[in-house]
Amino acid sequence: MDLILWRHAEAEDLVHGMDDLARRLTPKGRKQANKMGTWLDSMLPEGCRILVSPSTRTIETVQALGRKYKIMDELAPEAKPEHILAVANWPESRDPVLIVGHQPGLGQAASLIIQPFQPQCAIRKGSVWWISQKQHAAEGLKTYLKTIVAPDLLPR
Repeated sequence: MDLILWRHAEAEDLVHGMDDLARRLTPKGRKQANKMGTWLDSMLPEGCRILVSPSTRTIETVQALGRKYKIMDELAPEAKPEHILAVANWPESRDPVLIVGHQPGLGQAASLIIQPFQPQCAIRKGSVWWISQKQHAAEGLKTYLKTIVAPDLLPR
């Protein structure tokens, strides 16, 4: 199974009285999302399920990918890492899953998989962490971090 965690791109700061779910991407965030969306579109396998938080900033981020996605309330900003992994059906899913969400939940979910003794990994805004599991004849099921990509490392 492949689990791809994509943190939303840079968004407006939360100001007093503002609904956190309504925060939009900044111009820089739109550029980050476009760069990462282009890269992901070329890399994601066919049949990848795309699951997105209901926040405006995650929806604007995933729209840069140009693929169908499903909004999941369980992926809202306060999502617990166990819920994120359950929505992805980790590690039982046969299909790859892309989750577009928030810190600290995404980082905590990554930590549960790849580094269980650290409370969370820091996933930068707009970045992707791609985690894979492969069955090896001699070694059994192995989990590894396939790649980490930040939007500022991608070509314009």
